[in-house]
Amino acid sequence: MKAARILRQKINSDTVTTGVIVSYHLWPALVEISINSGLDYLIIDCEHGSFSPELICDVCAIGRLMDFAVLIRPIDHAMSTIRKAIDMGPCGMLLPTVESAEALDQVRDAVYMPPRGRRRPGGRGLRWVLDYTYSTWKTEIEDDLIVLPQIETRKGLQNLETIAAHEITTAMAIGPYDLSAELGVCGDTAGPKVSEAAQQIQRAAKAAGKGMWILGDGPELIRQGFSFLCIAEPTGLLEATLREQVSRLQDKGNPSKPAESPYQA
Repeated sequence: MKAARILRQKINSDTVTTGVIVSYHLWPALVEISINSGLDYLIIDCEHGSFSPELICDVCAIGRLMDFAVLIRPIDHAMSTIRKAIDMGPCGMLLPTVESAEALDQVRDAVYMPPRGRRRPGGRGLRWVLDYTYSTWKTEIEDDLIVLPQIETRKGLQNLETIAAHEITTAMAIGPYDLSAELGVCGDTAGPKVSEAAQQIQRAAKAAGKGMWILGDGPELIRQGFSFLCIAEPTGLLEATLREQVSRLQDKGNPSKPAESPYQA
């Protein structure tokens, strides 16, 4: 899939790669908005979001037609869940709470067709390949599929090396909020414990010759040496931007505050 190849090349080149994760409001035009904004990908959050399968399939299809990477975060990585997710036509998956290489073996079996795996495609998944031969499934879907295992627990931290080295891992990923709770500092996602865990994950990824997906303050993450970034949840970003604009207007309309010069930097 061309969109997956484009994103994979960006991840592997260590250039700054940016995207969003959509948990609240998803609509087809969001793909066009993402492209026009200069983003490299978007992730449909099916772990926490409540989107219809039809909508997810349509957004994935638009992404494929526009060579823009649309990924899915499924609710878990059970074989039935992964099979269903792949049939919807994404470029890849952000996998929640991966704790071992054995969990990725299960994902591999659900993604790959026989003889490498146990996938049984159907539904809309039959419509986004040229034909149903094994070579076509392999080259058009399997070879470039992006798999990002999220580390969200202590057990996951203990198995970083084998998770990073797994054949199906494209890049490592972190779930900062869940990991902060696991480490006893719930919500302190930028604090020392989570930051050190992120560095551990990054080191394991680099040792395996792979990148790392992370979400948060983009400029600060770049300063720390990260390049595969998730910069926002769009609805949250919209709310924050509107709040900032309203605050500025209220400040300008408050006679007790001196007006700022339009020529100030």
